[in-house]
Amino acid sequence: MQSGLKHKQRGATFLGMLTIGAILALGLYAGIRLVPLYLDNMAVIRSLNDIAKNMQGTTPTPMAIRKALEARWTVDYISSVSVNDIEITPTKAGMEMRAAYDGRAPFIANIFFVVEFDKAVVIENR
Repeated sequence: MQSGLKHKQRGATFLGMLTIGAILALGLYAGIRLVPLYLDNMAVIRSLNDIAKNMQGTTPTPMAIRKALEARWTVDYISSVSVNDIEITPTKAGMEMRAAYDGRAPFIANIFFVVEFDKAVVIENR
């Protein structure tokens, strides 16, 4: 009988599993930090679309649009962008509301995620 048979190693080592687990944990943590930014942005877009729909056919002033946005954002707890940061400009079709802002989320120590959001919605006069 041979006593010195070579055995093939199968499976992952503890260090390999630990590395994979750490990478997955960092990815999950990053997702947890970024999800609120995207949820807030979806609420901003929903508010812009609803206000454009409610004011369609009218000729609202920028002040009236800002008041409607402020009331809506108070209810929806939107804090990532201010009503004063919304650009409201007249166009041929009506008034355009543009929300262009950066969302920041802390990650680890002094490392932050920065996400750019830019959405424009037109309130049509017809």
